[in-house]
Amino acid sequence: MVSSNVIVQVLILGLLIGFRSFIQCTPTLSDTNALLLVNASQGSTKKMPENLFGVSFEEINNAGAGGLWAELVSNRGFEAGGLHSPALIEPWSVIGDYSLVRVVTDFSSCFKRNPVALRMEVLCDSNACPAGGVGIYNPGYWGMNIEKGKTYKIVLYIRSLDSINVTVSLTNSTGGQTLAATSIIATDVSNWTKVETVLKANATNHNSRLELKTLRKGTIWFDQVSLMPMDTYKGHGFRNDLFKMVADLKPGFIRFPGGSFAEGKSLLNAYWWKDTVGPWEERPGHMDDVWAYWTDDGLGYFEFLQLAEDLNATPIWVFNSGFSQEQAVDPFNIKPLVQDALDGIEFARGDPNSTWGSLRADMGHPEPFNLKHVAIGNQDCWRGNYRENYRKFYAAIKKDYPDIKVITNCDGSSTKLDHPADLYDYHLYTGANTMFSMGHTFDLASSTGPKAFVSEYAVTWNDARLGNLLAALAQAGFLIGIEKNCDVVDMASNAPLFLNFNTPGNKGFRPDAIVFDSYQTYGTPSYWMQQFFSMSNGATLLDSTLQTDTPSSLMASAIWFQNPVDDKKYLRVKVVNYGSNKVNLKITFKGFDPRLINYSKSSTAVLSSTNVKDENSFQNPTKVSPVKSLFNKSKDISVTVSPNSLSSLDLQISSQNIAQIDTNSDVSYASSI
Repeated sequence: MVSSNVIVQVLILGLLIGFRSFIQCTPTLSDTNALLLVNASQGSTKKMPENLFGVSFEEINNAGAGGLWAELVSNRGFEAGGLHSPALIEPWSVIGDYSLVRVVTDFSSCFKRNPVALRMEVLCDSNACPAGGVGIYNPGYWGMNIEKGKTYKIVLYIRSLDSINVTVSLTNSTGGQTLAATSIIATDVSNWTKVETVLKANATNHNSRLELKTLRKGTIWFDQVSLMPMDTYKGHGFRNDLFKMVADLKPGFIRFPGGSFAEGKSLLNAYWWKDTVGPWEERPGHMDDVWAYWTDDGLGYFEFLQLAEDLNATPIWVFNSGFSQEQAVDPFNIKPLVQDALDGIEFARGDPNSTWGSLRADMGHPEPFNLKHVAIGNQDCWRGNYRENYRKFYAAIKKDYPDIKVITNCDGSSTKLDHPADLYDYHLYTGANTMFSMGHTFDLASSTGPKAFVSEYAVTWNDARLGNLLAALAQAGFLIGIEKNCDVVDMASNAPLFLNFNTPGNKGFRPDAIVFDSYQTYGTPSYWMQQFFSMSNGATLLDSTLQTDTPSSLMASAIWFQNPVDDKKYLRVKVVNYGSNKVNLKITFKGFDPRLINYSKSSTAVLSSTNVKDENSFQNPTKVSPVKSLFNKSKDISVTVSPNSLSSLDLQISSQNIAQIDTNSDVSYASSI
């Protein structure tokens, strides 16, 4: 039998142990490198914007032409050489020497807006032509990706005064291996004739080309030659793997078509939306003179709106405000451009019986698109007449579409705007250290007036190279600052989004989020960093205070969100350690019962590497990518944050409400994890 003295001793010992445990669960900065105080009490939270983080698409680095838009033929209408004859037809090339076949452009096309066609004169016949014939070929954008078993739709327009027998084939880069072939045989094509057929590949080659050849003497005209894979996303023309890369970011919005692409170096080559809608054969295309390549505008205004809908993202249309990089439209002459913008809005959201809404309906989308944001120009605030032009656009848009949010190019983060706006555009391209420090940019921004739209941000130059860990961490610090200031920042997006790896260095922009070639793709560390913020759209921001002896290298935030995958509630803590030393971090919650945490379903993710200059590549696409694991609750309930890392801790919560109040004493819970 146990004596009463022993029982008393046990009780005293238990009280001492409990007191020691309580002391451990309420840490101070003196016993750790950093302490994050997260207040989950009622009244200490903010609703985050539904579209806080999204993507900014620009036709740069062959992002669309030769990228997301799945068209395999480059310069399909022979317009890239210009509206003169003869003109260069690159990247088309001739099969056969000059004594056998001759090609030249002329203006015989049946399409008024793109009058150039290709005239091919064949001087040999079946007896004199080489085996297989003579003709032309197109290598696409640094090689076409043709895969065994897949089907490809070929559409072309053809004309000849004689009967024809043209072989259409997909081959390897030298023409020595045939992957698929068919013949166009006709006795009467004296008028332009549209030919459509499907090719099925019998082998795979990532560097293929399209050939049009004949053994018959005579003259043949070709125009608008298109080759599209038949397995694009929902049949909407988007390359599946690149679409998925964007979709996995769960963007709340997509800004398009740029950027400088919307301006053009000259107004002639600015992005004019009316030239990019309607049947693809009738679109004139234009020179992207800012980034020095031709685009057929297959990825046009309609396709951008469709892309936004497919991504379940809000479309943000950037239109020209009367300025190119070298030219300007005087405010007295701006009225036609104002009307052009109004027509563009009507195309997107007008009744299917309206003038421009009917064209949208004819293109297969009778229902309006969800266009609620427009940006008047790009980086034009410094131009002398921008504000006067802007006011004319703003007044006209608000008169006809008062619900549309209008975005100005003028920065309102530190000084009050002198003109009306719903949002102001903010761009940031800088070095890594500056980017990380800019996480506090909006701390003192006014909570009244227009909110910020950070439409372009990136670490550039030697700090980023092709996209490394250092750049990703610096940008993560900046985004945590945006999260914590989501009452004054409405939206943010990294730029540029895409890079075709083959884009010449003097014609592109680096770094980028997604890198690809004809058949493969990978995300840079910045891409993976953005995935840490994919659940922030529409989430609940918890008030958090970081106490640390290294304030210049540590940033953190806390949110509460519902995961659409398992429909469970999670509390996510994100921490960026921009320093080279590990940090022992303790996280203390107020207003939250720790017994609601399901630790067996909680997890961590860490983005780090052995060197901050590490990059991903086709050979090692996930060298710098998140490492996920189950969360192991340690005895002292601390978290070790690796040096040079971005970490997230997802705690599954078994309650619908984040604030859990002790109803007996009306005191918020406080505990550390």
